[in-house]
Amino acid sequence: MQVTLLTHTPEPERVIAAAARLCYSPSSAAELKERLTEKEVADLLKIILKSGHLSTCEHPSFTFGIDGISRTCSHQLVRHRLASYSQQSQRYVRYSEPEMIIPPSISDDEELTALFQEKALEAFEHYQELMDAGVEPEDARYLLPQAVATKIVVTMNARELLHFFSLRTCERAQWEIRGLAEEMLRLILPLAPLIFKKSGPACIRGKCPEGKFYCGHPRKMDKDGLLVIPEDQWVYRSKDSID
Repeated sequence: MQVTLLTHTPEPERVIAAAARLCYSPSSAAELKERLTEKEVADLLKIILKSGHLSTCEHPSFTFGIDGISRTCSHQLVRHRLASYSQQSQRYVRYSEPEMIIPPSISDDEELTALFQEKALEAFEHYQELMDAGVEPEDARYLLPQAVATKIVVTMNARELLHFFSLRTCERAQWEIRGLAEEMLRLILPLAPLIFKKSGPACIRGKCPEGKFYCGHPRKMDKDGLLVIPEDQWVYRSKDSID
């Protein structure tokens, strides 16, 4: 998996603060954006995030280029509706070589890996046979497994990212999309630490919402507001990432 931050709104935190202040000021947003001090920006963002009044967080956006995730993962990703997506088309892109994502539960076992690769290659060979027989890729693709790798461009605003990280960095999330969410968060945390400093599974901010599906591993925050994660568990950030 390769995740690249292609572009983002400049000064995302200042944009949010200016939008919030505008609601109670006769000044223009441009004037407020320039006039606000760093402390005022930080204080406003603290109020916004604590109150849950997140509409102003919809103004800044972040665009990611994502390569090497499975169709299984991308199908989960696009369920987050408040986002924009452009995905590599299987109608128009002919696959010349099989690129498959193998789950760790399979790749950690030599025999299972061999079986997985055998069956995936078999499906791909039949896909090629259909196209050689004149079948268009849009129909031949029906034979391709969900493990086939794909590429996608994703744009989310800050509010949707907060929601996305809350759901998808949870241990209940499927392993591949959890890894994707962790990497996306790692990329944007240095750019907007005040917004995303406490991003992560819901349990770091309060009670776990998963009910009977509670994983039994509640997260804790240290004195700097950073997520404390045991060494033998997944890691998606460190203190150095926001210093």
